[in-house]
Amino acid sequence: MSEKPSDVALSKQDLREVTAYAAACAETVLDVFEADRPDDPRPRDAIGTAWEFARGGERGKALRDAAWAALKAAKETDTAAAREAARASMAAAGAAYLHPLAKATQVKHILGAGAHAARAAELVAGDDPAVGAAQVRQAVRRVTPAVVDVLTRFPKAPGGGGRVGELIRLMDAELRE
Repeated sequence: MSEKPSDVALSKQDLREVTAYAAACAETVLDVFEADRPDDPRPRDAIGTAWEFARGGERGKALRDAAWAALKAAKETDTAAAREAARASMAAAGAAYLHPLAKATQVKHILGAGAHAARAAELVAGDDPAVGAAQVRQAVRRVTPAVVDVLTRFPKAPGGGGRVGELIRLMDAELRE
């Protein structure tokens, strides 16, 4: 990829590492979605497609389609927790599309799946922020040095984004320490 002053160097392997991390985070709450919509395979398919890319597959239409399908599934759920679990799956497939732009918004591609998973866990526990914080700690322990290396090439996570944004910033701060 050609580099401009605002570009971040990213290899295909970097994208695979980030996508594997996001898929692992999203898997932790897949059962939350499936309890709400047991016959809807879209979030599971999105995670599976993310893993395929992470393990050497192509980054193309299948990933984009799976991410969009998981987002559509999120909109069709009956509970906020299931919605967040489906969004974690969408973020896992979307992680492969981390852009090489030195913008804080790109941090969402790296940490979004983990933050949506933490929010889903909070909601299952009656909107308990301690549960979300525990889920964030698990996501931080799960991260690989390669993912931290990619993360630190970008500015810190941006403000906004409601509770999921707060969880992204919490993860970001812990991983940059």
